[in-house]
Amino acid sequence: MRVLIVNTSERTGGAAVAANRLMMALNNNGVKAKMLVRDKESDSLTVVGLPKSQMLNWHFLWERLVIFFHCRFSRKHLFEIDLANSGSDITKLREFQEADVIHLHWINQGMLSLSGIRKILKSGKPVVWTMHDIWPATAICHLTLNCRNFTTHCHNCRLLPGKGSSSDLSTSVWRKKEKMLEDSSIYFVTCSHWLEQEAKASALLRGQKIVSIPNPIDTHIYRSGDKQTARKNLGLPEDKRLILFVSQRVTNKNKGMDYLIDACRQLKDYELVILGGHAEEVVDQLPLKAHPLGYVNDERRIVEIYQAVDVFVLPSLSENLPNTIMEAMACGVPCVGFKVGGIPEEIDHKRNGYVAEYRDSDDLARGIRWILSEADYDQLSQEAVRKVAHSYSQQSVAISYLDVYHQAMAFKHYNL
Repeated sequence: MRVLIVNTSERTGGAAVAANRLMMALNNNGVKAKMLVRDKESDSLTVVGLPKSQMLNWHFLWERLVIFFHCRFSRKHLFEIDLANSGSDITKLREFQEADVIHLHWINQGMLSLSGIRKILKSGKPVVWTMHDIWPATAICHLTLNCRNFTTHCHNCRLLPGKGSSSDLSTSVWRKKEKMLEDSSIYFVTCSHWLEQEAKASALLRGQKIVSIPNPIDTHIYRSGDKQTARKNLGLPEDKRLILFVSQRVTNKNKGMDYLIDACRQLKDYELVILGGHAEEVVDQLPLKAHPLGYVNDERRIVEIYQAVDVFVLPSLSENLPNTIMEAMACGVPCVGFKVGGIPEEIDHKRNGYVAEYRDSDDLARGIRWILSEADYDQLSQEAVRKVAHSYSQQSVAISYLDVYHQAMAFKHYNL
C-alpha cells in the first residue's frame, strides 16, 4: 500500500511533527508512506516538496490579503482565520498518481484550496483527513472556544468585525465547504476523543465517517535519561526543582502563560525552564527565576530538556492531543494541564500527573506543588512512561491507521 501524507510544513508546528511521526510509524510497519509538503526543510527522500513556483507564495499572500480586507485592515485575527481560497493542484503530481490513499493533515495557509480538495475527492482515490484542530468542521476558525455555531452553520463570526451579521465571510466559506463535500466521502480521523465528539457535532460533517486515533511517538527517542547529566549539558541548576513550559510561541495567549505566571506566585521556591520563541519577553513578568532556552528544533536537545526537568506544565485554553505532553511523559516527566480538550485523555489525574480545573491558576499551582512535594514522584514517572508505551506507540497507531485505510479503500471500491 502506498500512502501520500499531505501537510503544509515538513517540521514546523505540532501537525508537522505528528505527520512525520506517522510516516515513520507506517514505513516501520510495512506501508510505503511519503509526505508531500509546501515547506520542505530536510533532504529526506520520503518527503517531497511542491514544485518551486512564485505561485506558492502568492497562494499564501492572496489568502491573507482577502482576510485582511474582511477584517477591515486590522491584523488582530489575521492568522486565526483560514479560507483555503487559493492553493496548489496536487492531482497531477507523480506522487499523487502513484498513491493508493491520500492522507490530508494540516493543509492551510496556501497549501490546498477548497476547490483543490474537491478535485482530490473527484479523482477517485480514497481520502483520509486527520484533524489537528476543528477547522475542517467549521468555516474559518481553528479554535471554537465558546462558539457553537458550527453545530448548525457558521455565521456571525466572533473573529470578524461588525459582529451581528447573519451572513458574513464565515457563512460564504461554510457554503463553499458544503459544496466541496457534496456527494463525497472522507474518513476523518481526530487525535482525541474530545475532538471526535466536536467533529460529530458539526453540521458540516454530518454523514461523514469520523474516528479517533492518537498521534504516535517514537519511544526509542523520547525516553527517560539521567537528570543530572542532562542539566550539566544544558547549563541548568542541579540543585533546584525545575518546571518546564513549552510553546512554539510563548506569547501565544491560548497557551496560557498568563495563568502560569499567576500560579508561579505560589511557587517561588522552584525555577522555570521556558522552551519556545519569544521566551525572553515573559521573563520579567515571572515572580521566580526563569531559564529561557528560546526556540529549539534539534530533537536530541529537546529530549535532553525533558530529561532535565521535574514537571511539565501546559496551561492551554484549548488543545487537541498535545505532542508536548506525550513527549514529556515518554521521558518520565509527570505533567500538569487544564481540564480541556484532549488533555484529560493523556494525563490520568493523580496517576501520572495532575489535571487542574479550567482557567484556575490556584489549582494549577496546587497540581505542580503536589507532584513536586507530596506525591510519590517515582511512581508518577513510571506510570507516565507506561501510559505512552501502551497508548501511543508507533505500532499500535500504525495498525489503527491501516484499518482506516483499508476501510476507505473498500468503501471507494464499493461505490465505483
